[in-house]
Amino acid sequence: MNIEKCIVDSFIVIGKEGSTKDGDGFIEKLWDDANSHFNEVSHLAKKDDNGNLLGIWGVMSDFSHSFNPWENDFSQGLYLAGVECLDGSEAPLGWTKWVVPGYEYIYVENENNDTFQNVIKYLQENNITLAGAVHDFNCPETGKGYMFFPIRRLSN
Repeated sequence: MNIEKCIVDSFIVIGKEGSTKDGDGFIEKLWDDANSHFNEVSHLAKKDDNGNLLGIWGVMSDFSHSFNPWENDFSQGLYLAGVECLDGSEAPLGWTKWVVPGYEYIYVENENNDTFQNVIKYLQENNITLAGAVHDFNCPETGKGYMFFPIRRLSN
């Protein structure tokens, strides 16, 4: 497990929101919905100089939308399946906009089903406190998935 650190300023994700209260498989359903209607938000997505998407995010929050970690041992909370969008973007009808606060993150490639628990264990062993909800990031350029663990909220 290769652990890296980075700082990410506040950014906008527009996507499809659901919660663990929606039942098993709700995250997959959100991604199916977002992907099948992506044309509705593609013009809002941040892109690099070659027109490639910069980020696909599975953003998480507690039920208060405060970006705190999921509750009850990380088993209950909200999920937004979406794309990183241009500053000032507004969500079209049927979509939800979240403004993710800036954080310093520890991030790792999501290599297997144990990645989350392994990083939580690493944080505990190193006396590092989780400062917010963990996010999934899919890099459009490489196709790789990562998990971002916020360890310090930025004051922006």
